[in-house]
Amino acid sequence: MIARMIRPVANPLPALSDDDAARLADMFRLLGDPSRLRIVLACIAGPVSVGAIAERVGLSLSLVSHHLRLLRAARLVKATRQGKQVFYAAADDHVRCVIADMVSHVGEGPEQDEREEDD
Repeated sequence: MIARMIRPVANPLPALSDDDAARLADMFRLLGDPSRLRIVLACIAGPVSVGAIAERVGLSLSLVSHHLRLLRAARLVKATRQGKQVFYAAADDHVRCVIADMVSHVGEGPEQDEREEDD
């Protein structure tokens, strides 16, 4: 009974123009890099400094800054300056929800999928 497990979509998803489909694919491509994904995950809870992100993900400041520039250009993270420091956070609830849903999905594991198939 997989049908009962599927969460209903409140509104049908709109058709995407070619440009919007390309932008969406680019966002997923950016998140397909494990380092960039870990950087976004570090920003989910709220504003965090570049140094703290670098420490959490185990990358150099310059590499984290490079990844943040790409993520910011794709509107996946936003920057806030406080004095001389810049803090980064997930751009909005859309980004937080997509990431949280996918983390939850991965956490279910194949055992969950097998149980659903048996129902």
